[in-house]
Amino acid sequence: MDSCIEITQFNVCLIRQMIGLGSIMGCLSRPGRTALLNESKSSEPSHITALTSKNQIKVDLVDENFTELKGEIAGPPDTPYEGGRYQLEIKIPETYPFNPPKVRFITKIWHPNISSVTGAICLDILKDQWAAAMTLRTVLLSLQALLAAAEPDDPQDAVVANQYKQNPEMFKQTAGLWSHVYAGAPVSSPDYTRKIDKLCAMGFDKNAVIAALSSKSWDVETATELLLSN
Repeated sequence: MDSCIEITQFNVCLIRQMIGLGSIMGCLSRPGRTALLNESKSSEPSHITALTSKNQIKVDLVDENFTELKGEIAGPPDTPYEGGRYQLEIKIPETYPFNPPKVRFITKIWHPNISSVTGAICLDILKDQWAAAMTLRTVLLSLQALLAAAEPDDPQDAVVANQYKQNPEMFKQTAGLWSHVYAGAPVSSPDYTRKIDKLCAMGFDKNAVIAALSSKSWDVETATELLLSN
């Protein structure tokens, strides 16, 4: 089953109403309004991807404002991200579709091309390789493809990229743990979980513990030193 953008029937009607009224979408150019209307037309409920689809992607409005959207992608199969649901912040510029949307991960993720701190993404179509014919569907499917095939030589997060290249097995386990903790994936590493619990029992914040252990190759001593230094 092909992937498509999932938008509720209410939101489809609301999108068209906003475009017709030119109110909330008034800050967008006419081509931008047209492009987003065309995308909403291709997203009728009868075309919504089933929840069990491997490539499900979804877009919803935020505060009834079509310049700010929330996306969601499923982690690709046969990757450390499988079984996870990843939330995205999508901001539509006034110059859309001639310029790309601004997208970042809201859900924390361990990936060479995505900042583990801010969720910023290194992806060419969100920068200089964007074309006006591309859509939000293109963006979300490209992000799924990025999760399945990282580019460690063009990283957004150098620490993650180094682990990816130097210790692939540790990277897979670390990415899987982040997917379990932050994206609801079912699989986790019992050994890594015990180390997290040990440092959390010392009073450290869980998110800080996970970040420290991940960046310090899961060495409890050096991770503790990092936590104390902060």
